[in-house]
Amino acid sequence: MKARAFSYARPSTVEGALAAFADAGDDACFIAGGQSLVPALALRLQAPSLLIDLAHISSLRGVEIRDGWLRIGALTRHFEALTDPLIARHAPLFSAAAPFVAHPAIRNKGTLGGSIALADPASEFPAMALAMGAELEIVGPGGTRRVAADDYFIDLFQTALEPGELLVAIHVPLVTARHRWAFDELARRRGDYAIVGGGILADVAGDRIDDIRIVFFSVGSTPVRARQAEAALIGRSLVSATLTDAQAAIDMDLAPPDDEQVPAAMRLHLARVLLGRLLGKIMEPA
Repeated sequence: MKARAFSYARPSTVEGALAAFADAGDDACFIAGGQSLVPALALRLQAPSLLIDLAHISSLRGVEIRDGWLRIGALTRHFEALTDPLIARHAPLFSAAAPFVAHPAIRNKGTLGGSIALADPASEFPAMALAMGAELEIVGPGGTRRVAADDYFIDLFQTALEPGELLVAIHVPLVTARHRWAFDELARRRGDYAIVGGGILADVAGDRIDDIRIVFFSVGSTPVRARQAEAALIGRSLVSATLTDAQAAIDMDLAPPDDEQVPAAMRLHLARVLLGRLLGKIMEPA
């Protein structure tokens, strides 16, 4: 199939992009890298009358430390998560996840903002934004607001973004020397969607976990924070009994759906295995 006919706009400012969307009567789509939208257009799953290209809005680019947070412009490409030193230092789960995202051609075009705006529950970057406690900077007709990742993911492909709003940046709290992190996923082939994946960011003092965020993806309609597993770990040393308690708590955190290829029970088992691997990584010598 081919996409339906549409008009095309290429604004140079965020204000111009929002105005173009409003002028289209909400019958418009923003496009950044296009790695998700273009296939949807080709299959006519989406058929806007206007396509608004964000690629020439310079304010949506750039990575900087601002007010104690790492601010990552929404047009930052996937491959930049691998190469940017500030992202590697202060948003390490993006860097750790990037090699697992699809293939180089897609990483060269896809954007962090586009991935998080789409919120595919099988995608790495939305889940890692949640694991790092990020906040999403959103601009719309009503002005600018920041939404915590914990409040941003609502349901399948449904987020706190309202029609006509634009995700302009991801704000990540700066990591410290006490933080440790780990990412991994289980997939049939490298570049495929994960059967289950996850990331951990932990505040560790010696061998004691003072705070921890554990997030899984490909296990539900949104990225899932494993709060019961977190509670089983906080304030404890990571010994065999602690690990067993955290893995058991996964049953209360996750309720993965059945599908034709991976039964829910298998996905839950793999999540326990993955949690063990991740916890093993964060407790390795710094």
